[in-house]
Amino acid sequence: MTSSPMWLRARVTEVRRATPHGRVLSLQVDRWPGNLAGQHVDVRLTAEDGYQAVRSYSLASSGGGDVLELAVDELPDGEVSPYLVEDVRPGDELEVRGPIGAYFVWTPEQPEPVQLIAGGSGIVPLLAMAREHARSASTAPMRLLYAVRSADDAFYSAELDGLADATLTVDWAYSRTAPAGSPRPAGRVDAATIAASTLPVSLQPSVYVCGPTGFVEAVADLLVAAGHSPDRIRTERFGGA
Repeated sequence: MTSSPMWLRARVTEVRRATPHGRVLSLQVDRWPGNLAGQHVDVRLTAEDGYQAVRSYSLASSGGGDVLELAVDELPDGEVSPYLVEDVRPGDELEVRGPIGAYFVWTPEQPEPVQLIAGGSGIVPLLAMAREHARSASTAPMRLLYAVRSADDAFYSAELDGLADATLTVDWAYSRTAPAGSPRPAGRVDAATIAASTLPVSLQPSVYVCGPTGFVEAVADLLVAAGHSPDRIRTERFGGA
């Protein structure tokens, strides 16, 4: 889908708290060209004195239509995320530009098995892929490993559990506090986690990894060490916002 080079007006239609420090926002954007699962947008805020701040956010939505969905995790020292998480209200207006990115995308035409690995709010573009997988009734095996600090820090947990079916497996990794009954004790994703909670190398899956820079780099190294070909691993990382 073609990216618009123009800044488009986006009206906030809905906001909801997703985690103690995160929010999901719905934006109505006239003339939005549609987007593929995994793409992102630039969001621009303009202050009364004319100062502008621009940050990139992945889209949890895909396909046509003029309503976009973002999920934003607040960074206390950020310029944009605190406003989006704490202050923005339905009816407020932002500016967006996109869709952006052709590398970190998944389409139903891809027949190969797919492994998704998310850290924190890195779940957003991978959720778009899981939603598209379900919407298209794709039969390609898909597995998601979602790493969060605790259950309270997970975005979209109920929806992810609802998406799990015969062709989508959802695995959880808790780094600080694991809920009662969790099959895996609390701890960071390691080689044992990759071995137990991802598709085997023999299936030659396409792998998508998204999250904070340190998480993505560590996971990519673990995947290569486990035998996955680097050219089948696609990564997207983020820093401050």
